Amino acid sequence: MIRNFLPVFFLFLFSFQMVAQDNTVGLLSYDITRSYQGYTLIYPHNQPSVFLLDNCGEIVHEWPDSSNFRPGNTAYLMDDGRLIKTKRNASIAGDSIWAGGGGAIVEIRDWDNQLLWSYELNNADARLHHDIEPLPNGNILMLAWERKTNAEAIAAGRRPDLLNQTVLWPDYLFEINPTNDEIVWEWYAWDHLIQDFDSTKQNYGVVSEHPELIDLNWDTNDAKADWMHSNAIDFNNELNQVMISVPQFHEIWVIDHSTTTAQAASSNGGRSNKGGDLLYRVGNQQAYKKGDADDQILFYQHDTHWANEFLPDNHPFAGHMVCFNNRVGPDFSTVEIFEAPWNMYITDYEPFDGTWPPYEFTNTIYHPDTTAVYSTGLSSAQLLPNGNTLICSGRQGYIFELTPSNEIVWEYVTPLKRGASVTQGDSLVLNDNLTFRAFRYPPEYSAFDNRDLTPSGYIELEPEEDFCNKITSVNFPEEYDFALYPNPSNGFIHLTWNTGEIIDIKVTDMLGRTRILERGNGGMKYLDVSSLEANIYFVIIDNKWIKKLVLQR
Repeated sequence: MIRNFLPVFFLFLFSFQMVAQDNTVGLLSYDITRSYQGYTLIYPHNQPSVFLLDNCGEIVHEWPDSSNFRPGNTAYLMDDGRLIKTKRNASIAGDSIWAGGGGAIVEIRDWDNQLLWSYELNNADARLHHDIEPLPNGNILMLAWERKTNAEAIAAGRRPDLLNQTVLWPDYLFEINPTNDEIVWEWYAWDHLIQDFDSTKQNYGVVSEHPELIDLNWDTNDAKADWMHSNAIDFNNELNQVMISVPQFHEIWVIDHSTTTAQAASSNGGRSNKGGDLLYRVGNQQAYKKGDADDQILFYQHDTHWANEFLPDNHPFAGHMVCFNNRVGPDFSTVEIFEAPWNMYITDYEPFDGTWPPYEFTNTIYHPDTTAVYSTGLSSAQLLPNGNTLICSGRQGYIFELTPSNEIVWEYVTPLKRGASVTQGDSLVLNDNLTFRAFRYPPEYSAFDNRDLTPSGYIELEPEEDFCNKITSVNFPEEYDFALYPNPSNGFIHLTWNTGEIIDIKVTDMLGRTRILERGNGGMKYLDVSSLEANIYFVIIDNKWIKKLVLQR
């Protein structure tokens, strides 16, 4: 199970909680009846370890590393228990390419932390940074900077006044096969440029007429070499597409992964026959000279991804795009959820008047105390299977879980100061406990099969070890407050109940035969019953509480 936390400067109390002290770090609050049970993976900055925590904030597993290394910046737990993580040397002295988010090394380690594979890219010409994406075929997609001289940039059409360093670092992606270190696919932003500054240089054209290309002279990073600063990549296996978060453009880009490397360098080929040109972009029309500041809806976003991992098909936002919108306000951040206009019949995203919707986000999540969450960088958001959302405000090291009705049901503050454990009761300030992302895995995740997940202590020093028991010691309603809707249903139902236990859910027919058997977690469940024929059924939880379900077609 998992624990939760609050920012160090405030504490929320819930009707289900008894609070023995005002914790400042680690677990701050936990509504066991509504929080999604599972295990949360964090990889805090300024130290080398990856931690897996239960809902009480205790460590159930750790992948330690030498103090000579730091996150580079993400880690992923695979379904077989392997950990794929990024890292870099703690010292960056003498590195030819360096900016915030810089990486260098990608490793695969087994559950017992034995090194299985390692790859490094950090030299004068290129450097890994920010994120990777493990692919279903076993390969790994990596994000890197490549070096271009000022002369090369000017020849491509870059304005000289937008070059205040001797180099420019555009981003590129490559896919590598860890079994033989073969690079099997590449995409370079440099192959898809346009500029309207100098007609005598390469890539000249009308920027507003080519939103599928990247304006070489769009710059919001004070003409530094780190021109794009892409900070997240994601893969959609169904669409065979890659999503890239480009915060200096305040945009999300989508490109076609069905191309060959040669096609990805062109404007032809692949499923959509657009080569490596942008299939879709959203967030800031100014970046391709369509619209103005009033049309901007993304502001230095992080953790952009398709919501599909562990979500049931009937989750209301399954398949939608999600991101943490860092600088949407002068003193607050939000989480955005939206649906992109993919048209399967034309295998393309449908633009409107040369731009792509949405033009405003209809699903925006705020912290209940709006200005309590503000992170100018880092951060993440995860839609959980029960309908809740897990949010990490990275510069505050503050992770919290919200219900669909915007109630906090779990909070945790990373108990580190510059990488060193702090004592319970200590106060932290902004940037003390940087946490790039947080991700919760369900308890039935196959990575945990036959693993010892016995809690082994806390990250913080002098923890109140009975704190979680005290705040989760509640009298659960005898009848669970079990409800389901809609009823009658045409194939998808939403169950709610009120207990902290992981429950068994069974659907039987009129003859008492079990037709569906699943488990429920976190007080809510989206249940797909579309495989059943139109008839009357019974939905039973924990072999105790029964509701009649009418299934229509």
